[in-house]
Amino acid sequence: MLLSLRINNFALIDQLELDFGAGLNVLTGETGAGKSIILDAIDVVLGGKASSRFIRTGSQRAMVEATFRGDPALLAWLSEQEIERLDEESVVCSRELAIGQSSLRSRSRVNGVLVNRQLLEQLRDRLVEITAQGQTVQLMAPALQRGLIDLYGGTATLQQREQVAAAYLTSQEALNTLEKRRQSEKQRWQRLDLLEYQAKELGTIQLTDADELEQLEHERQRLSHVVDLQQLSYKVYQGLYQNDQGGTACADLLGDAEATLSDMVRYDDQLQPLLDLVNAALAQVVEASHQINTYGDGLETDPERLQEVEERIVALKQICRKYGPTLAEAIAYYQQVQAELAQLQGAGESLEDLEKQYQVCLETLTKTCQELTTLRQQAAAKLESHLVGELKPLAMEKVQFQVQITPIQPTATGADQVTFYFSPNPGEPLQPLAATASGGEMSRFLLALKASFSNATDTLGTLIFDEIDVGVSGRVAQAIALKLHHLSFQHQVLCVTHQPLIAAMADRHFRVDKQVIDQIPVPTTTKSPTKGNDKTDPQEPINPDRLTRWDGQSPTQQETETLAIDSPLLETRTVVRVRLLDTHLTRREEIAQLAGGHSATEAIAFAESLLTQAANQRQN
Repeated sequence: MLLSLRINNFALIDQLELDFGAGLNVLTGETGAGKSIILDAIDVVLGGKASSRFIRTGSQRAMVEATFRGDPALLAWLSEQEIERLDEESVVCSRELAIGQSSLRSRSRVNGVLVNRQLLEQLRDRLVEITAQGQTVQLMAPALQRGLIDLYGGTATLQQREQVAAAYLTSQEALNTLEKRRQSEKQRWQRLDLLEYQAKELGTIQLTDADELEQLEHERQRLSHVVDLQQLSYKVYQGLYQNDQGGTACADLLGDAEATLSDMVRYDDQLQPLLDLVNAALAQVVEASHQINTYGDGLETDPERLQEVEERIVALKQICRKYGPTLAEAIAYYQQVQAELAQLQGAGESLEDLEKQYQVCLETLTKTCQELTTLRQQAAAKLESHLVGELKPLAMEKVQFQVQITPIQPTATGADQVTFYFSPNPGEPLQPLAATASGGEMSRFLLALKASFSNATDTLGTLIFDEIDVGVSGRVAQAIALKLHHLSFQHQVLCVTHQPLIAAMADRHFRVDKQVIDQIPVPTTTKSPTKGNDKTDPQEPINPDRLTRWDGQSPTQQETETLAIDSPLLETRTVVRVRLLDTHLTRREEIAQLAGGHSATEAIAFAESLLTQAANQRQN
């Protein structure tokens, strides 16, 4: 429930504080008095579209603050959003608008916490609902009519719609997977052919060792020079151990040196280490000679092996050029080809399997849509009866209303198109709502619709009606007044009206009007005339009741005395004022103004009768 509204420098409002109550709150006043500005302020503070025109002329900032009393569900939701409570029940929403260098700046807070527009819109849906004749266009949209049926159907219908949305999402994912597979099937087969050829080529050559090519190069060098290696090994053997050419071998020379050193050691044992070195050298030379002799004996020419090695080297180099450039990279690519080939051949699901999965998802979607259609048909039948019952007391005794549900292709919201058909007059056929209802009939339709949902669902705490009574009078206005009064039993109702019959039923009555004031334009004591043509006549005496400061506060005595001397300092401004009519006499005066435009005896008597009648109806 909306408890209070505080407005600063918003449109024609300089400063305003309003306290609302439970039941039916009514705003009245002349056309153009500024009633809609108050509803604009409520809309803006709850995330409505803002513009620089909402900032009062001459000001740089505007501020609106609305205090609501929240229920436990709302307070729990705020806790989920990490917004702390100010007290046990209050929820304070505020919005500040400021003129920037190039654009309008806006800041919204809930209980002092900065919030974004998305969260504020979610909060708005939990706090208020504004109904105006401008809703007619939106109400014509099939999507909105479908949403209204789902809302009227209650929890079961809304949960079923969530299941439809989930089934639709699953079916779309399955369809996307299937379409991608269909589109890639040709590329898959082409890729399979290429990979199978490469795998066969790489598998045939039997790549196992990344160093094989280097080893084969060494083997080819050895096989190509077997004769040279035999001759050279024999030459080394002769030089080390046995020289058949008449020369002295290295082993013979070391033997002689060993014998000589042995004789010398007998006379000087200090030469023993040198003798040991010669002995070791002689042993190594003998061992080397034996090994080189064995190597030379083991060398044999093998033309066939040489040919095999050369052919293998050519094959490996060709593989490296295609898949390398190194043999190690070619082996790694072969492993990659094997893995991808395995994935394409058997890892993924077949096209047939994907088609079966999509059909299963489609069947599930169809079934959930059918269940949702059944729930919508049940809700539509109840709404038809309920809405007609709400319309009949509004001077529409012969009204007909029907909800037509026609099948469409399944979507995230189901497989139904919902259309409201309406016939307000006897003998007229049912037609879409947009083609039949006049302004007054649409006013009653909207009111009856709100009443139907008020009784059928857990709706919001505050319902706001902006001139819902436009185009009606007399008995119809009385019926609307009673309907609003009945709604106020379950909800706080805020209504802007021109109808005295509705105003008389109010539990809390506000009068809105415009006033012209003399305002000190700037916070200064300098005696300089205000620029522009909007000046007070210097000869005209200052009216203290009209005098106010630029910030809306009462002027000081010094400022009043200064202005008495130099009245051109004043600006003439128009402001919106709202007064709570809290006595029987003030209410009677206002209702008389609404009824007759003056306070003549007849109008006063009529207003008195309306108030008496309203009091009796409230008691009943």
